Amino acid sequence: MLFVTTDAGDAPADGRADFDFLAGCWSVAHRRLSERLAGSDHWEDFTGLCESRPIIGGLGNIDDNLLALPTGTYRAATLRTFDPATRRWSIWWIDSRTMRLEPPVLGRFENGVGTFLGDDRLGGRPIRVRFIWSGIAADAARWEQAFSADGGATWETNWTMDFRRSR
Repeated sequence: MLFVTTDAGDAPADGRADFDFLAGCWSVAHRRLSERLAGSDHWEDFTGLCESRPIIGGLGNIDDNLLALPTGTYRAATLRTFDPATRRWSIWWIDSRTMRLEPPVLGRFENGVGTFLGDDRLGGRPIRVRFIWSGIAADAARWEQAFSADGGATWETNWTMDFRRSR
């Protein structure tokens, strides 16, 4: 059968099972700064849905997101792949408003917290991007995004997502 996946207990302890917790359907509480790296302290709260499933026999996963912003609803997707040779995950974001595959962040989980870093641009200037996954439980998880304009010396958290399993 094509969509058979291995039991996480059968996976090597190299990090490839780190995102297995995310498989399924989630309700998401989003909190996002209205402006990034601009000294803003105005946060927008909105809801969303996320459905995630493994791909490539468990060496990756993809999720489909529905985000209900105050200005309108849109869709996005996350693609994650695991490289067994480096024991590192690569994560890409695709936003339906631009249909652009964003540059990846790369990293791994240590002591139950996933930290992923990458380079991007904001308003034409180079920035560092950081994703952190934490608070992982059977029915909950937390993701946060932060940007740095000074090469990672300081970080501004600009988006959080609190996941609650819906099924």
